[in-house]
Amino acid sequence: MLILTVAIILRCAAIYADKYTKIQSDIESQYTEVSMNTVPATIKAALETAYSGTKLIRTYVNQKKEYKLELSVNNQKATVYTDVNANW
Repeated sequence: MLILTVAIILRCAAIYADKYTKIQSDIESQYTEVSMNTVPATIKAALETAYSGTKLIRTYVNQKKEYKLELSVNNQKATVYTDVNANW
């Protein structure tokens, strides 16, 4: 009985992990890399206000004009998602 219970739990965990990976993959494929010069000034100003000394590494945008920003803050890398109005 214990072995059956463990097998069921492991199978459920595998199904959940597969769905999570697919959702994450779908989100990532919606963004297209763009030049850092295309990032609106409102977003750049909000980044500088929130994280002084932020350096943009890569920028991506989707069809809804939502931005995915890969940045470096104090030698740590982070990914931030925002809309055109800098709503995180």
